[in-house]
Amino acid sequence: MTVLVIAEHDNASIKGATLNTVTAAIACGAGDVHILVAGHNAGPAAQAAANIAGVAKVIHADSEVHAHALAENLAAQVLAIAGNYSHILFAATAAGKNASPRVAAKLDLAQISEISKVIPGNGGGADTFERPIYAGNAIATVQSSDATKVITVRATGFDAAALSAQAQAAIETAAAVADSGKTVYKGSEIAKNDRPELTAAKIIVSGGRALGSSEKFNEVMTPLADKLGAAIGASRAAVDAGYAANDLQVGQTGKIVAPQLYVACGISGAIQHLAGMKDSKVIVAINKDPEAPIFSVADYGLEADLFTAVPELVKAL
Repeated sequence: MTVLVIAEHDNASIKGATLNTVTAAIACGAGDVHILVAGHNAGPAAQAAANIAGVAKVIHADSEVHAHALAENLAAQVLAIAGNYSHILFAATAAGKNASPRVAAKLDLAQISEISKVIPGNGGGADTFERPIYAGNAIATVQSSDATKVITVRATGFDAAALSAQAQAAIETAAAVADSGKTVYKGSEIAKNDRPELTAAKIIVSGGRALGSSEKFNEVMTPLADKLGAAIGASRAAVDAGYAANDLQVGQTGKIVAPQLYVACGISGAIQHLAGMKDSKVIVAINKDPEAPIFSVADYGLEADLFTAVPELVKAL
């Protein structure tokens, strides 16, 4: 049996979380890895998927039905070919979490959510996985006896698969499913940002409630982010207080990130925030409270007033 990865893409390119999901699929070790690209005029995305190292075949379903990645239609496309696979993997993103439970429910299977490690099985196909629970404070080892495993993959737990200079995988065209008719795409408002996308950024600077206002948040955090070429994040407290936009939230109920460098300014380090960033390679914390929990996970800690320390840091960079 082979493993199927459901690609996330914008019809032109493959999104980063899919590369991490391919690595998890390879670790499942059940055979070849196939990747499904369901989209509209998505030939470039299918070609990009064929360049991912470790992928043996790209299944390309192209139709207006998939133009806006509606979860009902994507799930139906997956179900049309699900019988050929031992493992079906989605990235644990908003889109992946939207479609995967529909597939699991239709197949009458128990979904395995947000795996961070694959434990190989003796027979060559993995049935045991690790996944974080209790906001990442404990790791559960889960074994599944289902014939097909529907899995979401926490991208921070796996390295991104490499991209080859030339296509390695064959591209096979598949018939697109009919529109489910259950949902209708009305429109979208896409936030434009010149900064790196939060979950893909190599450097992130985040601000907390201690910043006091949206004006101070922008005044303090923006120059630091500009100097470092970083994405800007925020704690839930800062988002709830209106200092930063919802899509900047890092944490269990926000975005899970693992950059090379994470700078936390005025963030106390609540459990739900730590769950979203503690896998960062290097963590720097700036906080005037010496008892702040953020210092327990920080590689470098500065006990100081952020309104003094951050501008001095910007000036020194």
